[in-house]
Amino acid sequence: MKAVFALLSAAVLLCSASRAAVTTAATPQLDACNVVWTTPGTNSLDSMPLGNGDIGLNVWVEQNGDLAFYLSKTDAWTDNVGKGKGLAKLGRVRVRFDPPLAVAGEFTQRLNLHDATIEIESAIGSQKSAIILWVDANRPVIHVEAESAQARTMQVMFETLRPTPEKDLQADTLFEGQADRIVWCYRNQNKRVPALTNLTFGALMEGDGLVSAGSTALKSANAAKHHSVAVVALTAQTPTPEVWREQVERLAAQSDAVKLEDARRQHCAWWQTFWKRSWLFAAGDDDARKVTQGYALQRFVTACAGRGAYPVKFNGSIFTMDWVKREKVKGVETNYVVTADARDWGGQYWFQNTRPMYWPLLQSGDFEMLLPLFRMYQGQLPGNTRAVREFYQHDGAYFAETNPFYGNLPDIKPGEAGSYTKHYFTPILELSALMLDYFAYTGDREFARQSLLPVAEAGLKFFAQHFPRENGKLLLDPDNAIEMYWKARNPAPDIAGLRWVLGGLLTLPPDLISAGQRSQWQQLLGEIPALPTGTTNGVTVLRPAEVFDGGHNSENPELYSVYPFRHFGLGKPGLDLARATFAVRRFKTNGCWRQDGIQAALLGEAGVARSNVVFVLTRKEGQCRFPAFWAHGSDYVPDEDNGGNGVNALQLMLMQAEGRKILLLPAWPKNWDCAFKLHAPLQTTVEGKVRNGKVEDLVVTPAERRADVEVLGAR
Repeated sequence: MKAVFALLSAAVLLCSASRAAVTTAATPQLDACNVVWTTPGTNSLDSMPLGNGDIGLNVWVEQNGDLAFYLSKTDAWTDNVGKGKGLAKLGRVRVRFDPPLAVAGEFTQRLNLHDATIEIESAIGSQKSAIILWVDANRPVIHVEAESAQARTMQVMFETLRPTPEKDLQADTLFEGQADRIVWCYRNQNKRVPALTNLTFGALMEGDGLVSAGSTALKSANAAKHHSVAVVALTAQTPTPEVWREQVERLAAQSDAVKLEDARRQHCAWWQTFWKRSWLFAAGDDDARKVTQGYALQRFVTACAGRGAYPVKFNGSIFTMDWVKREKVKGVETNYVVTADARDWGGQYWFQNTRPMYWPLLQSGDFEMLLPLFRMYQGQLPGNTRAVREFYQHDGAYFAETNPFYGNLPDIKPGEAGSYTKHYFTPILELSALMLDYFAYTGDREFARQSLLPVAEAGLKFFAQHFPRENGKLLLDPDNAIEMYWKARNPAPDIAGLRWVLGGLLTLPPDLISAGQRSQWQQLLGEIPALPTGTTNGVTVLRPAEVFDGGHNSENPELYSVYPFRHFGLGKPGLDLARATFAVRRFKTNGCWRQDGIQAALLGEAGVARSNVVFVLTRKEGQCRFPAFWAHGSDYVPDEDNGGNGVNALQLMLMQAEGRKILLLPAWPKNWDCAFKLHAPLQTTVEGKVRNGKVEDLVVTPAERRADVEVLGAR
């Protein structure tokens, strides 16, 4: 079959060149992480993901030889974002050949990570065929190219998930009378929310030698050995559907103006650069092999959805699929299919679940993928500032734990009953901490001025003016200890967050902050109460708050001073206190949004960290075929915060960096070798190998940062 696939010569040559470049830079182990299937699937649960940062595909081949894929986009918001179908698919595309793909014979479907392509090869006797799919890394275009040893015909069909309107959901619109192309869209009817009004998303599909076969299908005008299809996707707010259609037509024309070979070469170059930024390949036992593949696949999936208009959704990202939902009511189990449009926990963003995908982007060097997160929340700042002024008559702002992409704050009165997300003000502190780290890693002063400082200052003003003082100290009451303890007094997460953010701001260069700001922040820092402590079994430990209720979730807020606010850790004061707290933590769990593995790594607890990443980065959903479609857990499939936490923990087991200090092997297992390249603050990269618990071939760039590296040794 390789001879058949060689017919796609331009694609193969360019992909091979890309693979060679990546092999030189990142070791041949990347190809070992590819996913290869030798039998076709049945439905979208048997799909592979593919994407360009904004557009995503779920790709599978069915038993009858049909190639099918769901088409998604990061900004395909429907009329009611809060509901289960708030971020929807653009639709499904089906590609059918005559003679069909010979899936009953020799068959291979391969996801190539190095260039983000899916190759499909099949053969029975002389019925040999090859297909390559890729989503252009630089343009909003999906390409499907097919080659066969014998001439055949092809039919391409658009299949809607929304044939008729539902509650808070419109039907798709098909544009009639389109010559040799299919054009469709979904158009919001929501007139109450400006960000949703007239929001329109859809696609235009056309291909070489294809002619119209109705409004939803194209077919070959003649049998041929080569076929190609391009799908151009667009989301835009337009006054009419016709204006949207004109815009997507212009996009298609711009795409057509670029030679396919040039577009493919540029696509491969983008992915080559991506894989050269960083890598982490563990070896030594089967667990290390599985963790390595889980790490690489999660990084790939994040890259496929991480450069869009909005951040990655924790509950499925843009790779949701038709799902068999199982519920038990009064002892009776019911199974029913939920369409790929739907997801548990809706289309809103939950900060607690969104952040896990973003912290590890610092060490992997995928800095541009942090920007959609920063942009979305900074875009909410003006409206939130107005709401705080209206509700509480003071300055500042915060971000709600749960809100739509355009932002929204509830009017919460101090006397209101507690809940999971009321009196919950932590997100703006953690976002500020992440922004501080982004500046530390990149040195981007314009970002510090335009994004970091406005967000951090708004959050500090909110806390300083929203809460009273008691004995000269800020009294955070009522204030949730995240979702766990409601209306607590002086909760640990916010105390840790305030201290961490203020400390970080006070280290900023003099040209970024004024003397007045510095004086004001120093005064506020002096007003922040100490982290609450108590005793357990006669041992002093950190407490989740000074006063707190019995709890409503399964979280350990007292450990927020380890992560995400890193007051405690290796080489820092109070390590024994933090370790004692970790040892008696109330909830010792793995997976989903839980962060035990990250905290274990930061505390040097190598055994706990290793156990965690092995569980998390192999936690495939049983209904799905793709190994990095993580289990439903407490969220939805694929569970992206599960994968993000696993990536973060694994990186921190290998390297921890803060300020000028770089620690290698702080929680790395003795029986795991490794090849790695990771990023550190001050625009630094650290590359090397671990063999038999020792670091070899260490290269630190810039070279003068080598003096800041301390090797602790595997454990």
